Amino acid sequence: MEKQWFTISVYSENHVGLLNRISGIFLKRHINIESLNVSKSEIDGVSKFTIVIYSTEDWAVKIVNQIEKQVEVIKAYYHTDDETIYQESALFKIASALLFDERQIQNIIKEHHSQIVTVSREFFVLAKTGRRHEIDEMHDALEPYGIMQFVRTGRIAVSKVAMPITNILAEFQNQ
Repeated sequence: MEKQWFTISVYSENHVGLLNRISGIFLKRHINIESLNVSKSEIDGVSKFTIVIYSTEDWAVKIVNQIEKQVEVIKAYYHTDDETIYQESALFKIASALLFDERQIQNIIKEHHSQIVTVSREFFVLAKTGRRHEIDEMHDALEPYGIMQFVRTGRIAVSKVAMPITNILAEFQNQ
């Protein structure tokens, strides 16, 4: 099987130690977690883990099955990039002098559809939201001018198809 990007969505109760056990599932299989985000979900009291891996579909299926064996996990799904709508965000901290002295910096900001978040005497901060490659391209464009700090979020994603998690929870509540 060919390797590709997969987004794994895990719906769970919010319990201490679950993240450690989930990451252990990947560790045992020597699969690197490329991106990880945990937040509340559309369902009250339920957390959503969004995990990105580069692997085969066979391994993605095995991992999802292992994750679902965790007591606190309600349901886990995996999707290819074509089956999801996803974004990342990044912040770039740059020396303020460049904003005024290097015209190309203003062009980079405009070309990459980024926003200036704050400006001080010493630095300014740019925010960029987009796909991973878009953030990488902006990073590459700014790197020759000097990036003081750089940070990016994990992927956030929603599936293009309906996720039946709400129906699953309704069944549990009716029992």
